Amino acid sequence: MPEQLGRQLEQLGGWWATADYDVAREVLQRGVGALLCLAFLQALGQFRPLLGDRGLLPVRRFTARVRFRDAPSLFHLHYSDRLLVVVGVLGAAGGAAVVVGLPQAGPWWVTTVVLLTLWAGYLSLVSVGQRFYAFGWETLLCELAFLAAWFGSPAVPVPFLLVLAARWLLFRLELGAGLIKWRGDPAWRDLTAMDHHHESQPMPGPFSWYAHHLPRWWHRTEVVGNHVTQLLVPWLLWLPQPLPSVAGGVVVVTQGWLVLTGNFAWLNWAAIVLGAAMVSDDAWRALLGGLAPDPAAGPGTAVAPGPTGYLVAVTVVVVLLAALSVRPAVNLASSHQRMNASFEPLRLVNAYGAFGSVTRRRDEVIVEGTLADEPGPDDWREYGFRGKPGDVGRRPPQVAPYHLRLDWVLWFVPLGAPAPWLPTLCRRLLEADRATLRLLRHDPFDGARPRWVRMRLFRYRYTTPEERRRSGDWWVRRELEVLVDPVDLALLSRLRRS
Repeated sequence: MPEQLGRQLEQLGGWWATADYDVAREVLQRGVGALLCLAFLQALGQFRPLLGDRGLLPVRRFTARVRFRDAPSLFHLHYSDRLLVVVGVLGAAGGAAVVVGLPQAGPWWVTTVVLLTLWAGYLSLVSVGQRFYAFGWETLLCELAFLAAWFGSPAVPVPFLLVLAARWLLFRLELGAGLIKWRGDPAWRDLTAMDHHHESQPMPGPFSWYAHHLPRWWHRTEVVGNHVTQLLVPWLLWLPQPLPSVAGGVVVVTQGWLVLTGNFAWLNWAAIVLGAAMVSDDAWRALLGGLAPDPAAGPGTAVAPGPTGYLVAVTVVVVLLAALSVRPAVNLASSHQRMNASFEPLRLVNAYGAFGSVTRRRDEVIVEGTLADEPGPDDWREYGFRGKPGDVGRRPPQVAPYHLRLDWVLWFVPLGAPAPWLPTLCRRLLEADRATLRLLRHDPFDGARPRWVRMRLFRYRYTTPEERRRSGDWWVRRELEVLVDPVDLALLSRLRRS
């Protein structure tokens, strides 16, 4: 049966295999390798204090109540902080190897095995990562890694079916984001969304203050540009070249603006990799001239489709992805569209979206501690976080594509997101736990144990240009309420027992 299928596919010749996406394959695979390397490296720095044995949401408790079939992960078999380090180191090394092209130098199946192993490793982290891994770019990276694996190596031609699968992924990513905005917050329809977004987004960047103070007409242009890019441009992916290349180029440019004006982990960079992978070799040569490789066979030339085993494997995978695409496709058309949803536990074909609603105000959780037994108003000291706003005089930093998970999840707390891990965070701060303190930018007690900790909620807004000239500050803030009253270790122990 496989031999019969292989012979039938071979008869398709140049239709099945294409010579016009060799650069796209390199861009896609090496880009995904770089993102995987980064993702595994940040897991080495953050997974243990967040999800390890002494983490805020320990993996062992999660795997004790959730079945493997619902959250497939290596850590269902066994979790230890040491095993996490092994997975992180091997994953980062594997991603780096793909970036420099080591697996791609061998037969097609070597690249496939390496990338599938990285996919399984990262899926293992995401499946047990709970709130700290519940972001759209996690499922996007899983889907990207699985898809990139089947592009094989330069030893085989690029299957055109996989080119279409990559277009389908970018189509869902962009159109899903556009539709969730249009169907969601009326601010996207009346073109006022960007009046608020640069100030209220989860983690502003160093240029976000300047973007916020651009003229109103520019903010309207941003919204219109977003609608064109996400609602209209994706349809070009299904037309003949060079229109898919144009669509990919538009995605690269617009995502570049988002990179400049915010910190969205590797979401924008994954979209840039996908957008660049839409560009045909012919278009690369037109753009770069002699800098782009000149293939032996030009577009439209019949290409040998490759080994039968590779043809059969890719065909089976594409059929699987097509079957799994039904629910995401229905979701796109639904008036009850789900945002950043997975419809099966392996996260092979997902639904995407971003900012279906835009927050008009910025509220921040400020964490404080004190060494005093009976603290007065002046005895409290503020912990500093690496990315999220705190000190009003500190310019928002550039951290993306690195992902600061604790900072991000704290942004959702004032919006009403459940945070059962907050008492454990207080406990770790009271213990001066070194792994937890390494997640922060500043420990006001230099490793000493505070007597009490508390959390207060503040309303933040950007300074006006005049206020900034006068004070040098980037933010103005005022207290709203005490979110967590002062607690010590004894009180937390009594609360745990009750």
